[in-house]
Amino acid sequence: MEKPKKIKTKDKILFEAIKLYNEQGIQNVTSRHIASKMGISHGNLDYHYNTKEDIILAIYDKMRSEMTESYGSRKEGASAIEQFHILIQQLEEFQYKYRFFNLDVLEVTRSFPSISELIQETFIKRKKTTIQLFQEFISSGFMVEMEESELERLEHIIRMIITFWLSQREVMSSYKFSEMGSMVKSIWTIINPHLTDLGIEEYEKAIKTHGYTFTSK
Repeated sequence: MEKPKKIKTKDKILFEAIKLYNEQGIQNVTSRHIASKMGISHGNLDYHYNTKEDIILAIYDKMRSEMTESYGSRKEGASAIEQFHILIQQLEEFQYKYRFFNLDVLEVTRSFPSISELIQETFIKRKKTTIQLFQEFISSGFMVEMEESELERLEHIIRMIITFWLSQREVMSSYKFSEMGSMVKSIWTIINPHLTDLGIEEYEKAIKTHGYTFTSK
């Protein structure tokens, strides 16, 4: 019987860092806290990740890799609307897996310029993929014709919802839209007025098949 692969110390550090950052926020966790929680010396941790920026950069690389897979994969036979629906479901799930990053994104971009640069690169790539999906909406008869600038503005609004979803939940706590699936519903609220009758039909089909919350299959 093949033995399970041993988890490397570098990966264990990232796992513990994500857990502590999620629980306490980036500002309240030092590398010494992470090392202490793991039961290793600070020198051992420092050998793998010399600074907090190194840890957060490694986590962001992990995040980008995971979401690149989601953006790049497509369910066989899925329409553009079904594909987009599955994608934003995964994005909402992703928010909670790495909630510290979304809650502290302003702090991260201000404190770590190298990570801020990568975030901007990622936004450009995600923007391109999303607009391509919207263009497929139009070519499939699911969405009314829109100018490129209108599609870019629509994508921008959706990107703001995704990027600041958890932050607005904490700041605007008097609002009721906090259950899982609310981000997905909010995004569709923005898109639906632009859909044709055929697009609404395809949207309703996607909801019937997948619901609003992500479940791995």
